[in-house]
Amino acid sequence: MLLVAQHAVALQQPNILLLMAEDMSARVKAFGDPVAVTPSLDRLAQEGIRYPNTFTTSGVCAPSRAAHIMGAHQNTFGGQHMRADSSHWPLKYQAVPPPEMKAYPELLRRAGYFTFVTNKLDYQFSGVGLGSGPFTLWDAETRSRFPWQAVPEGVPFYGFMTFMETHESGIFPRWSWPNSMPHLFMQLLHIYLNWGIEDVVSPGDVTVPPYLPDTEPVRRDIARHYNNIHTMDMRVGEVLAQLEADGLADDTIVIWTTDHGDGLPRGKRELFDSGIKVPMIIHWPEKYRPAGAEPGSVDERLISFVDFAPTMLELAGVDVPAYMQGRSFTGPESTASNQYVYAARDRLDDQVDRQRSVRDKRYKYIVNYYPGTPGAAHLAFRDNLDSMQELWNLLDSGELNTAQKRWFQARPAEELYDTLIDPHELHNLAGNPAHKAVLLRMRAALEDWQKSAEDWGAIPEEQMVRQFWPDLKQPKTAAPEMLIQEDGRLHIRCATEGASIGFRLGDGRWRIYTGPLDIPRDTQVMAKAVRYGWQESEVSSL
Repeated sequence: MLLVAQHAVALQQPNILLLMAEDMSARVKAFGDPVAVTPSLDRLAQEGIRYPNTFTTSGVCAPSRAAHIMGAHQNTFGGQHMRADSSHWPLKYQAVPPPEMKAYPELLRRAGYFTFVTNKLDYQFSGVGLGSGPFTLWDAETRSRFPWQAVPEGVPFYGFMTFMETHESGIFPRWSWPNSMPHLFMQLLHIYLNWGIEDVVSPGDVTVPPYLPDTEPVRRDIARHYNNIHTMDMRVGEVLAQLEADGLADDTIVIWTTDHGDGLPRGKRELFDSGIKVPMIIHWPEKYRPAGAEPGSVDERLISFVDFAPTMLELAGVDVPAYMQGRSFTGPESTASNQYVYAARDRLDDQVDRQRSVRDKRYKYIVNYYPGTPGAAHLAFRDNLDSMQELWNLLDSGELNTAQKRWFQARPAEELYDTLIDPHELHNLAGNPAHKAVLLRMRAALEDWQKSAEDWGAIPEEQMVRQFWPDLKQPKTAAPEMLIQEDGRLHIRCATEGASIGFRLGDGRWRIYTGPLDIPRDTQVMAKAVRYGWQESEVSSL
């Protein structure tokens, strides 16, 4: 009986470990930040490759993670709003991708990989927490510090580990009376995560970007962010040390990045580089190292989060499906380089919005579909930040300067920035005749992208939800049928289009059904199915 890929094939496939910090731009010493205290990441960068031009598809977690896991922009399959499971909406819905679309960890499972995830899901057809999404993506959803230790011997693994230490909520006031229940919960979490760890950065050490006021509350929040990054760096160091101790370092491609930009005002949630430009480091063991990927070097190509899925599949020797919109970045820059990367911003909590952006190596172009509205708005979660409260207070008292007020002012229909000379994107060139040719080129690039796939952000959210769940009730996946055919093998099918099917033998773990099975006599078989965004089916038994 053959239930997983043969070991001879599996051993040729690398282990892949993705380490993803939250809410963090390139505040790493190896990326040129002199304030950062990040020895583990600096060492990883010395042994690996730095990719400084990596961009998420959104400035906020759920849409960004949705695009990453599917290999397609979130707004092309209904995952664009923050978040689908949002308290502002009377119905807590989930996105329902087209039936042919599958998340890449499921495709890796089909190819014989053991897949695991830690701490967080949050990809729009799931909730935030473990156990809230389709069961077919992961063999294990865990809070284990070293989850690869549970992988069966001889089976390659793909792991996705999230580090909560750097989340925006870690900057909330930690030793004061909480402003809300979310604040209290996050206070306790980050006190636990940082217990016994001394601060290494003080408010006087930091540099304040020109779009924020240089005041004590702002400096204090930026310093807190650096200290949280230091804690995350320690955790990453523990993971890398244990991987080495377990004898797996030479067989494991390690990728470290973040899910979007800084969890600070005018960073997270925005389409400015402060919201979507992230650092990435890849450690390539010698046996899997692409040509030209010299340890300690820098790869300057533009990389989008939609490129992760095809890259992971290519590394595992799995065909990349046509619905994936990215490209693998394992090849040399000359053959695997993006000219443009794209991003989207839609509803944030109860703030209705729609922006689309395109960026090349120098210029950023943004379209605002709600011109005249400000970029900043009162968001209950973000308003827990002392620095955000400082901004609101200084705005009310008229003490913000021109650069600091821009975020609070009416947005134009179009924005164009030269990120080479204006890295903070403060000077809009869209109306500058000297940049008309660039404006037309970038506008055309964005329009071409929008023509390439349906944009679900162009329709009202309620209309979209009614297409996903016609009765405004989550549909339920049909229970699978199990039949012993004339060939003597077990065939499993599900009447729900696009459903993924899992099976279990006796008390064993759930596995992905990929084709007819040879089942030993008197073995109990159970099967269940799920379409992404729908309820899981009932369990069928044989």
